[in-house]
Amino acid sequence: MLKRIISTLLLFSFLSACAQATPTVVPTQTATPAPETRESANWWNEAVFYEIFVRSFNDSDGNGIGDFNGITQKLDYLQELGVTAIWLMPIHPSPSYHGYDVINYYNVNFEYGTMADFKNLLNEAHKRDIKIIIDLVLNHTSSQNPWFVESNNNPDSKYHDYYVWTENGDGNGGWYQGKQGYYFGLFSVGMPDLNYNNPDVTAEMFKVTDYWLTDIGVDGFRVDAAKHLIEEGGKRENTPATHDWLKGFYTAYKEQNPQAYAIGEVFGAGSSVIKSYTGDQLDHVFNFEMSSGFVNSVKGGGNSGIVSAFKFALQDTPDFNYATFLTNHDQNRVMSVFNGDINKAKVAASLMLTSPGTPFIYYGEEIGMVGIKPDEDIRVPMQWSDAEFAGFSTVTPWRAPNADYTTVNVAAQNEDANSLLSHYRTLIQLRKDHPALLAGDATLLDTGNTAVFALLRNSGDESILIIVNLGKDAITDYSLSLKENKLPDGSLSPTALFGVVQVQPLEIANGTFSDYKPLDEITAYQTVIIKLK
Repeated sequence: MLKRIISTLLLFSFLSACAQATPTVVPTQTATPAPETRESANWWNEAVFYEIFVRSFNDSDGNGIGDFNGITQKLDYLQELGVTAIWLMPIHPSPSYHGYDVINYYNVNFEYGTMADFKNLLNEAHKRDIKIIIDLVLNHTSSQNPWFVESNNNPDSKYHDYYVWTENGDGNGGWYQGKQGYYFGLFSVGMPDLNYNNPDVTAEMFKVTDYWLTDIGVDGFRVDAAKHLIEEGGKRENTPATHDWLKGFYTAYKEQNPQAYAIGEVFGAGSSVIKSYTGDQLDHVFNFEMSSGFVNSVKGGGNSGIVSAFKFALQDTPDFNYATFLTNHDQNRVMSVFNGDINKAKVAASLMLTSPGTPFIYYGEEIGMVGIKPDEDIRVPMQWSDAEFAGFSTVTPWRAPNADYTTVNVAAQNEDANSLLSHYRTLIQLRKDHPALLAGDATLLDTGNTAVFALLRNSGDESILIIVNLGKDAITDYSLSLKENKLPDGSLSPTALFGVVQVQPLEIANGTFSDYKPLDEITAYQTVIIKLK
């Protein structure tokens, strides 16, 4: 029945578009084929994502603004890093620098290039088995979107009810004076909320997803502000109506492409909230609780944050069906949080890339770019080299690069085995090479020392032990204990996969062990990855 309803909505939307002139014209495009591996089940569970702000990644035409062709030029870099999927922040026409206020869902921002440029980027990425998802801003549009212009000017237009209107506003904020009363805009006056109680809006947005998945060939979406789609009774987030709408959304985009991926931004979400959105609404949700655990434990040098996050995950999402990250485009960059300490940056990368969940890397994070809000300063140009303008452009960029670009850049770290960039590359490759790291289950170990974090990953016949010293001092006073029956009994001769260390043998009894010291000493900020079997 749901499929029939969705099909009817799509047909109604199409017939309406044909019957009358509308402010939006959907161009005809030929789909860009995805790589042959597209049909593999749930490819996103084995992916390593890279978040790109197009405006700041690479300027190919010398106008100071990053573009699609600039990303295409750097695909080999991303492939060498180990990235298998890219999330592009908003690429649609928009009056703002950031793009989260969309004027036209069926086109691309001319500052970033043409649709042909974008399709070429898709083609070149797919040749390298790199998938691309795009930001999908469902909650609101720009006030300059033709839908809203019509809604605001003509109360008899079908577009009037595309938005949320009232005669007087409700006094709770978010209401703005328009020509036809007050309209609701949760985020700002220039971002009026769409009205998903109107089935025409739902049909329109399903048409948008079909266009990008079927006609253009993207591999999925990052759904912005997913928890705010429909307000109910004064409640503005995580409402039953939002969950119900997302169930229809899930059915629609899976019918359009069964291997399409959608990840939701449910800001602040921990495992219990993630559980309420995944399964039949979104494929993944970002785990902010895990992010805080990674960053706070490294910043403070103690394991309480990451242990707590893992305990909640094991309780609420034991399948670890979520996405992980350190920081993103809305937060101070992780290197700034760590006051420029590369050792802490390496430890944070170790925690994320050896943990379950699909990791997302924010562009420049792999070389230690810094940035403190305002938002423009956490989205500055990528630092490619010590050349003028950080190798990002040949002219003054839209935003000045960080002052440290002469020493912190890709070129400086590319051949340095001890660099942060090399650390990321090595860990990503280990993740790909070992099923236990890629998709294995996870068990917390007691360490006897709050500065030590230890995790056991298991997948089939492979078991891997991760040990991380979160602190600035070498540690000898620790021991590991596994309380759950996770390993076959017998004597093991573990070997180090990461970290040049001699590992002590391990005796397993009743599937567990206790008081195990694989190393006599764990040096400051050391990561050790040990294959047990």
